[in-house]
Amino acid sequence: MAAMRFDVPHLDDLDLAGKRVLVRVDFNVPQDEAGHITDDTRIRASLETIEAILAKQGRPVLMSHLGRPEGKVLESLRLKPVAERLEQLTKKKVVGLDESIGPAVEKAVQAAPAGAIVLLENVRFHKGETKGDVELAKSYAKLGDVFVNDAFGTSHRAESSVSVVAQFLPSAAGRLLEREVAAFRKVLENPARPLVAILGGAKVSDKLPVVANLIPVCDAILIGGGMAYTFLKALGHEVGGSKLQADQLEAVKQTMAAAEKRGCRILLPSDHVVADALAETAKPSTVTEIPAGKLALDIGPETRRRYAVEIAKAKTVVWNGPMGVFEWESFRAGTAAVAKAVAEAAAYTVVGGGDSVAAVELLGVASRIKHISTGGGASLELLGGKALPGIEALLRPRVAKA
Repeated sequence: MAAMRFDVPHLDDLDLAGKRVLVRVDFNVPQDEAGHITDDTRIRASLETIEAILAKQGRPVLMSHLGRPEGKVLESLRLKPVAERLEQLTKKKVVGLDESIGPAVEKAVQAAPAGAIVLLENVRFHKGETKGDVELAKSYAKLGDVFVNDAFGTSHRAESSVSVVAQFLPSAAGRLLEREVAAFRKVLENPARPLVAILGGAKVSDKLPVVANLIPVCDAILIGGGMAYTFLKALGHEVGGSKLQADQLEAVKQTMAAAEKRGCRILLPSDHVVADALAETAKPSTVTEIPAGKLALDIGPETRRRYAVEIAKAKTVVWNGPMGVFEWESFRAGTAAVAKAVAEAAAYTVVGGGDSVAAVELLGVASRIKHISTGGGASLELLGGKALPGIEALLRPRVAKA
């Protein structure tokens, strides 16, 4: 079972009227070379929390990272474009600051007009941010009366603005974080059965802890992507030039033995779409046994059918990782078939992980998924049974005011 605790305090547990509400959001949005935001999904995801704070007469003070400046001030990673987009979306005054700590910032926060939103500068411009520096967290805490974590996508990181600042202020989860916690609670705590997990992606080493953690709660686990071929090799199948982590073979064998003992069925591909090379222009063909010189880049039609049948029978489905190289049309059919089956399932469906989310959006079925997680790494760690520092911090009693 997951080590994660789900009884987090909620936004409605805090008295926000007249208070400075320090909010960790995830505005790590993609931009083009000209600095224009190309996808504002993460900004939109924060709006419910921001609007709730304003409705409760609170004064939102937002902080986020953008990119990986590694403690340096990089003009290309300033949050000014985010402030402009946020102002467009909220139709509220957004006061964008060029720093995130210090007396001038404290004065600017105090001087912000009622009903306005303050956006601090990129917190990763400070070297101590990613190291969980306590003094830096204390500096953030001086900007708020209460703290709200609404950045699920960074909650697996023990960073100053994510988890450490919660030690110094009354803290709670924002609306987005609440939804994420509720979704994974439905999967990991007493799920409606059958519970089917679909796991894909390239590296089995990334997903093996997830498989191990899900075995006690899942009825079936469907494996696809490059990771499937270490499983197949462990069973004695030839995998040609397919992705293989030979150092994981023994661990995979132990995992499959544990699954059999617990009555959790692990399903593997029975046919494969292969090619001569990992290239978009490579000619695909379908085989049941992978010959030398070929590598598998997608699951085959029979596997798609089998997986769709399992998904259709499920009452709870969680999916993390594509079935193949879905970015290329020739090797997209497996991921597309799984996406269609998940979208059509009469089940509670959760999709997490950047590639899986990209796949359901590319294939036009995102609106039919019950919950799409905003955190790839965070959702993977949750499914792997790890406690997330950003959430655990909300459960601990705070220390003295900074």
